[in-house]
Amino acid sequence: MSLGGAALAIAGSVVMHVTWNLLARHVDRRCNYLWWGLLAHTLIFGVWGLLRLAQDASWSPPLLVAISCSATAIAVYFWALRHAYHYAPVAFVYPVARSSPLLVAVFGWLLFGVELNPWGWLGILVSFGGLLLMSLTSRHGDTRHAVPWALLAVLCTTVYSLSDKAAVSYLPTFGSLMGFASISYLAAFLALTVLNRREHGRWIPAARPPWRYMLAGGLCLGPSYVLVIYAMRWLEAAHAVSYVNAGIVLATLLSIALFREREAWRTRLAAALLITLGLVIMTLDLT
Repeated sequence: MSLGGAALAIAGSVVMHVTWNLLARHVDRRCNYLWWGLLAHTLIFGVWGLLRLAQDASWSPPLLVAISCSATAIAVYFWALRHAYHYAPVAFVYPVARSSPLLVAVFGWLLFGVELNPWGWLGILVSFGGLLLMSLTSRHGDTRHAVPWALLAVLCTTVYSLSDKAAVSYLPTFGSLMGFASISYLAAFLALTVLNRREHGRWIPAARPPWRYMLAGGLCLGPSYVLVIYAMRWLEAAHAVSYVNAGIVLATLLSIALFREREAWRTRLAAALLITLGLVIMTLDLT
């Protein structure tokens, strides 16, 4: 029953994650869609989530440390992604940024003694290979300058994934999880606001996406993250973060089949299959 709940949470997270990412592709780049999505999340879920966090959480020093680590890491993560996207497209940057499960597994073992069996390690390594192959299908941009920022995003994902796992036992309700996520997203929103000011001389992006896009982003952005943390009640952090990469597979298949994106489609399809194979192998670690 517990693994079934985790599977449903991951599936919901993947669908929501793919939804807001696909919407972002249809928005003017001047909008800085993620900024508006974080704002919408704060307006829709922020106050309620913070109230539930204050009332429901089992407050302790470890939870305060986890909140600080996750909020800082997520803020730097979005900052790093924005810089990476200045040099290279999403097709290159995002698969690299999502290759964090390997580091999550390594540091989970070194710092917290979390041991995966050989199937778990093999699955993570196979998926890691698929993500790297996916990133190599992009032939545009200045990848040499994008790589350091993408690797910083990997490090940040590792930090907040491990701190999320540490925090989940102190967050008994969905509302408290939403409050935990809202603190991190508020930190990310402030970081992107400062970055927008530095780059464009204004606090608010130059354009606004359609209201329906903002609403969809606000409804999907926060819950997609919260569902991953919820799944960590039963899954190790490396497993949860890995399974969310099924969203990259789904987005790849949709882009090829529905949006007719044919550039390097055979290699992208092979990469998606490799990622999927790794995720299937990883399930043997749960039996």
